[in-house]
Amino acid sequence: MDLIRVIFSVLIPPLGVFLKVGLGGHFWLNIVLTILGYIPGLIHAIWITARSEQRAA
Repeated sequence: MDLIRVIFSVLIPPLGVFLKVGLGGHFWLNIVLTILGYIPGLIHAIWITARSEQRAA
């Protein structure tokens, strides 16, 4: 599933973020970043997709 998320993150950054976190704040932030420019949205999407699920507190 991670490979599919990365592919979607490169092609359509908001879709990759949506598949990872759903309709949360990161999704809407990625929409704004992608509207402002493809590269910021792409960087954010790859960062969200690549980070670990949960960090132990």
